[in-house]
Amino acid sequence: MDRLRAMQVFVEVVDRGSLTAAAEALEMSRAMTSRHLEALEQWLGARLLQRSTRRLSLTDAGLQALGSCRQMVELAEETRQAAGEHVRSVQGRLRITASSSFAQIHLAQAVAAFLQLHPLTQIEVMALEHAVNLVEERIDLALRISNQLDPQLIARRLSWCRSVVCAAPSYLARHGRPGAPAELAQHACLGHARFSRDEWRLKRGEEDELLIPLPEVRLRANETTLLQQAVLAGAGIALLPTYLVGPALARGELVRLFPDYEPERLGLHAVYTSRRHQPLLLRTFVDFLAQRFDLEWPYWDQPI
Repeated sequence: MDRLRAMQVFVEVVDRGSLTAAAEALEMSRAMTSRHLEALEQWLGARLLQRSTRRLSLTDAGLQALGSCRQMVELAEETRQAAGEHVRSVQGRLRITASSSFAQIHLAQAVAAFLQLHPLTQIEVMALEHAVNLVEERIDLALRISNQLDPQLIARRLSWCRSVVCAAPSYLARHGRPGAPAELAQHACLGHARFSRDEWRLKRGEEDELLIPLPEVRLRANETTLLQQAVLAGAGIALLPTYLVGPALARGELVRLFPDYEPERLGLHAVYTSRRHQPLLLRTFVDFLAQRFDLEWPYWDQPI
């Protein structure tokens, strides 16, 4: 029996919650996965998992063995990478997720440039508006724009996501331009469906952050590009990321309101499951994004 392979199977089964999912991740049959697991149990002389038709659960022996098996698998991978990294090219397949607007406008270009640099790589991008379980969905890397991340995951900040309060000239011509955030109460404001509270966080200089309550939000959307299109059509005022609306602001299609106030900055993070178990491809791609976006001032915020 390949005991290291059996340990890898055991760890995958626990992480993914089923033999079928582990078999798919390891590219082996379910029967072979089951045989590796049974062989490991015979070698250890203890049952590791309780199996039922509905779920798998760790036994006491399995819980005790899991940490050691995980360490062995990660140590073997680190040893393999350290021994071969100086002669290996970057290759393999990455599965990535990001918000639809960021994926379309910025990630697609970054992926295209990376694939040209590394012709032996393949990347699959899932553009989603909700956070997914990285293990269950077999995601190698998530790009998340947030200041509140899952502490169970590893996150590396790549840059900042800044936002502006903006409206179309057609809307301002009909309803007037608010001179201060408090005047938003007399205007039509658009909201993102993922955020339950109807308030915007704004800060001016060193002053304390303001929480600006919004009037009744008549238009919501779960996708930022849709909100941008509604604002361009004159539907109202919205708080939108500069990575999306920067070109429209530069062309005068949108007008920035309250330039003395800065909305809350959100971190643009690369998020993955393990600090120790990072394939060369994943590390190289994250480093590539960090260099491309810049830690403090991404290219979409640079003056033209």
